[in-house]
Amino acid sequence: MLVDSHCHLDRLDKTKEELTDVINTANAQGVDHFLCVCVSVNDFYSMMDMINGLPNVYATCGVHPLHQDEACPQAELLKAAQAENVVAIGETGLDYFYSPESKAVQIKSFVEHIQVANQLNKPLVIHTRDAREDTIALLKEHGGEQCGGVLHCFTENWEMAKAALDLGFYISISGIVTFRNAAELRDVVKKIPLDRLLVETDSPWLAPVPHRGKQNQPAYVKDVAQFIADLREIPLEKLAKITTDNFFKLFPLARVG
Repeated sequence: MLVDSHCHLDRLDKTKEELTDVINTANAQGVDHFLCVCVSVNDFYSMMDMINGLPNVYATCGVHPLHQDEACPQAELLKAAQAENVVAIGETGLDYFYSPESKAVQIKSFVEHIQVANQLNKPLVIHTRDAREDTIALLKEHGGEQCGGVLHCFTENWEMAKAALDLGFYISISGIVTFRNAAELRDVVKKIPLDRLLVETDSPWLAPVPHRGKQNQPAYVKDVAQFIADLREIPLEKLAKITTDNFFKLFPLARVG
């Protein structure tokens, strides 16, 4: 069994009815559980409507660092994040690559997400790009190690991975690891302790080899897992079990069904 630990089912070019086929296709590849990640509280309730009734699909609640024009008051985030089936807070974090001009707003939002995560005792789902020092510093300063969480779609260096691991965080790897220009990331993946590793698609984006150019979907997390298993020189079945166990350890509000 595999888990797609980070996908955006509501962002797929599918109707709610067609999402059932997406889940069935993933199931046929051994992908049985899914974390559908929110990027804007404005879209949270419509996302929840889209995934309602889909088997073994869990949700997060948060505001992506690149969606600060859709930011909400902390009280609204806190209220929404208490909805049934919400197992984590995010996606939150910092992105200075695409939006350095909104640094101050991103930091404020990130801190508020950490506070909500601690208040609700739910882990964080963190997006970070070109913001290594601030991401780790803010987690340390505001007690991020209390709620824990995951650095998703990780593309940073080993030093940042090590700093996050030292805080008790997990590292999630997407299809980027299969890209030809991802040699540094592959070196990092070889070093991540297996008991802190997750796999994801981040669908509908970042389809792994051999699906480049297609809209990504949760079924393709098997290709990500197979690539990492080969990289780590272990059987796919072993990596699948480890990453699945890790998912349910990190997200205890998710339930094996």
